[in-house]
Amino acid sequence: MVKATASYVGNKSPTLSRGMSSSSATLEKVTPPANIQQLELLSGVYDRYDGVIVEMKDPMDPNEFGSLLRASLSQWKQQGKRGIWIKLPIELANLIEVVVKEGFDFHHAEPNYLMLVRWISETTNNLPANASHRVGIGAFVMNSNREVLVVQEISGKFKGTGVWKLPTGVVNEGEDICEAAIREVKEETGVDAEFVEVLAFRQSHSAFFTKSDLFFVCMLRPRSFDIQKQASEIEAAKWMPIDEYADQPFVKANSGFDYVAKVCLAKANNSYTGLSAMPTYSASGKMTFLYSKLEI
Repeated sequence: MVKATASYVGNKSPTLSRGMSSSSATLEKVTPPANIQQLELLSGVYDRYDGVIVEMKDPMDPNEFGSLLRASLSQWKQQGKRGIWIKLPIELANLIEVVVKEGFDFHHAEPNYLMLVRWISETTNNLPANASHRVGIGAFVMNSNREVLVVQEISGKFKGTGVWKLPTGVVNEGEDICEAAIREVKEETGVDAEFVEVLAFRQSHSAFFTKSDLFFVCMLRPRSFDIQKQASEIEAAKWMPIDEYADQPFVKANSGFDYVAKVCLAKANNSYTGLSAMPTYSASGKMTFLYSKLEI
């Protein structure tokens, strides 16, 4: 966190003193000499794109905060800063109106905070947009009898339709696709399984509050077979012959479902190869999974 104080001497341009501080937005109060006008600024982290990130944590009077924000914006603009980010926890929701009145837009929100942003440069705004996609999985789990694990849901568009479908779910933040598939199968059916490969994926748009959707069809190998359905979400679960699953009228009538069923049938007949998960590491040492057909 950069703790900043702008000092003005006569008519000279402001200079900036920097020091390390906590992650909260704090002020450095320094008693200036008589001939120096001291201006307090909000503290923030300078990012690598000539931006500033201010993370508010401590309560502040809205009027005082507005004055500090305006002074800070003026200083940052003179310094050539471009994107200004302000993170407000839900406890400081009373400051939202102040920030918006200074030209900030909502960027994204999480359960416990709101992120606002403003582009103050005269150059073209190149701030990254909010996350554009939600990621989901469908789990194809088949036993040695060519039976596939299927469920009927209590709610949603399939409620009361009698359609048997693959276990599905949304990938959590920070969760890998392969791990999400294993978790969803366990949660919905009680069956333990191990990830084998990604069989296919599809992209759709305006799927969830205008966001696009990526859906990965994953094959898993069962390690247990007794079913204990999730009472809160699943009406019924069972092992169904794969041909019976693929021949359901709903599946046949909907090309997306029909194509997924054909992919699963091809895999069951050993005439299709999907993408295996290969652990890899980024330049920073972070482990990720690369999905490919290449076996090393």
